[in-house]
Amino acid sequence: MRIIPVESINSRVGDPKGFIEFSEEEYRCGVVDTALGIIKRKKPIVLITGPSGSGKTLTAHLLESELIKLGAKTRIISMDNYFISLKNGIDGIDLESPDRLDRALFREQSDKILLGQEVILPVFNFTNQERTDGEAFARERDEIVIFEGIHALNPEVTGNLSENAGAVYVSVRTRIKGNNTLHPSKIRLMRRFVRDKLFRGRTLLQTMEFYANVERGEKLYIMPHKKNAQFDIDTFIAYEPCVYKKHILAELYAANGKHPIASELIAFLEELEEIGDEFVPSCSLVREFIGGSSLMAH
Repeated sequence: MRIIPVESINSRVGDPKGFIEFSEEEYRCGVVDTALGIIKRKKPIVLITGPSGSGKTLTAHLLESELIKLGAKTRIISMDNYFISLKNGIDGIDLESPDRLDRALFREQSDKILLGQEVILPVFNFTNQERTDGEAFARERDEIVIFEGIHALNPEVTGNLSENAGAVYVSVRTRIKGNNTLHPSKIRLMRRFVRDKLFRGRTLLQTMEFYANVERGEKLYIMPHKKNAQFDIDTFIAYEPCVYKKHILAELYAANGKHPIASELIAFLEELEEIGDEFVPSCSLVREFIGGSSLMAH
């Protein structure tokens, strides 16, 4: 696992454009290498997963873009659309469990997609927790279909689909060393803080409370299956905590003493110099969390 000193990050903040270009290229190299590996394997399906805040959704879009550049027609299907409708609300439901998915429908449709047969793809509405029918889709000859979701590497969900698939695991794998060493999961948590604050109407404390269940779900349902991946992408972007600092530091101060994570992140962010959102490219993974992405909508 790579470790980057805080001093190394701060020394480059004075040239934000150059620092960002270097950091983005470093991440994209991992995506390009994965795309090349998928083409070499000649598998019609790609299964991509990662824990919360890993950047798996935008990574899936970038992977799609790279595969298209390599001449492969590609389509992304979000496994979230196979969630079971919850007409009576979500109380008492384990939202992190694979039981959240309509596994029978997913297996039926993924088998047909593999064979090039037409299916009516589902669409899940998170506002009312209802699933409806969407568009018709049939995989073309030699087309690659990317299934993206937190349970994509779980054989209890995908069944025999993995035999015809390249499996990709994405997450933050880099640690940052300052006065203390920041675990990669804390970078993912900062991403969640920013996204929840800007787009989901959650306070920092609400995210902290919610995240405890998310972490439990990761340990139970995601981490045990990462060994099934043939490809691993580190989604850490070296400049990203410098961007998140202005979005969450004030709320961390307000939460200090109310949650143990707050003091750890305050100490870390106080060591870092700041970079403004205006420097972040629209195609950056960081835009998945701060908004303004040209590759995906919030």
